[in-house]
Amino acid sequence: MRIDTLSPAEGARTSEKRLGRGIGSGLGKTSGKGHKGQWARSGGGVRPGFEGGQMPIARRVPKRGFRNAFRKEYVIVNLSELADLPAGTVVDYGFVMENGLAKAVKNNSGLKVLGNGEIAVALTVKAVKFSESAKAAIEKAGGTAEVVG
Repeated sequence: MRIDTLSPAEGARTSEKRLGRGIGSGLGKTSGKGHKGQWARSGGGVRPGFEGGQMPIARRVPKRGFRNAFRKEYVIVNLSELADLPAGTVVDYGFVMENGLAKAVKNNSGLKVLGNGEIAVALTVKAVKFSESAKAAIEKAGGTAEVVG
């Protein structure tokens, strides 16, 4: 392979339209702009979203909703997912993600443990948040619920 033999892949580059170069080109005379009117003029056309003077859809439809930029999203794990773990296991964010016990979320703010399910083994659970029922169930089973960072 030599540098003088390099060329773009077939179809990767298209030649530019040569407008106004005679009737035989198919783009002569009016250069593909038709006869007169707004679209034939220099700088002609309408802005995106313009509907010919009719009230645009963006203004006809009412505003809805609110997106909180400061919302915190937690990786959620229920007690039912922790029930099969051996006693004495330390459950934290890293453990949950390594073992696939919960789905990852964007803008992650840490681990939150919810009380759905039963737990009978003593575990050390480290999370940012606990529901009251989850905390009570973990402590009732002889484990500890530690709130971290």
